[in-house]
Amino acid sequence: MGLMDITFLGTGTSTGIPYIGCNCAVCTSANSKDKRLRSSIYIQHNDQSILIDITPDFRQQALTNNIRSISGILLTHPHIDHIGGLDDIRPFNLLQNGPINLYLNVYTQAVLQKIFFYIFEENKYPGIAEINLNIIDIHPFNIGSVNITPILVWHNKAPVFGFRIADFTYITDASKIDDQEKEKIKGSKVLVLNALRQTPHLSHFSLQEAIDLAEELTVEQVYLTHISHQMGYHNTINQRLPKHIQLAYDGLKITVD
Repeated sequence: MGLMDITFLGTGTSTGIPYIGCNCAVCTSANSKDKRLRSSIYIQHNDQSILIDITPDFRQQALTNNIRSISGILLTHPHIDHIGGLDDIRPFNLLQNGPINLYLNVYTQAVLQKIFFYIFEENKYPGIAEINLNIIDIHPFNIGSVNITPILVWHNKAPVFGFRIADFTYITDASKIDDQEKEKIKGSKVLVLNALRQTPHLSHFSLQEAIDLAEELTVEQVYLTHISHQMGYHNTINQRLPKHIQLAYDGLKITVD
């Protein structure tokens, strides 16, 4: 199937790091790895360029990482830190001379139609973002030659989609994964998993919960994302973690074969 190149565009929780108005040690850290935009990744695989989530920071992320094409956008769920950059696909409409394909469930579609109502109006204002909606469920689907398997996880009581592409799995905003969905993850070479902070949280895995799940699934390499300033310094936490489980950081690039 060829190599898969993955760029972490953002690895922060909904507020990002630094947190506005916060003077804690992490928010004032001079280490660039302690600065985190909202969580999203960019995948290049089999001549396809796939974005998972489009954050309020997407314009900055696209410019920083020189993103020039998007074959499709996978949306995990409709919280604003995962969909808030949708309007910034307009340059890609021009670059690619057409609408951008979005892949999302009906729950996310309903929220999009409320928040970005102007995109769906019959008589659109000129220059509005152009999208094609592709409604997905738990069944696998394709973007070009890339096969994608949705993984249903729970963000407290809200359904969220993770995605497996070949031997790579991406899961954000989860606090529980049912056993049958865990089976979809097993055998992955690389797993990206949310870990909000060291202490428990209602709707996100804590650091220890993420470590325990990673060990249960026996994945070769695990990167943790959707991190808050309450986690602690990037370098300090990574030194405590097993070599095969590490905090991701903005701009990290990995290749999965």
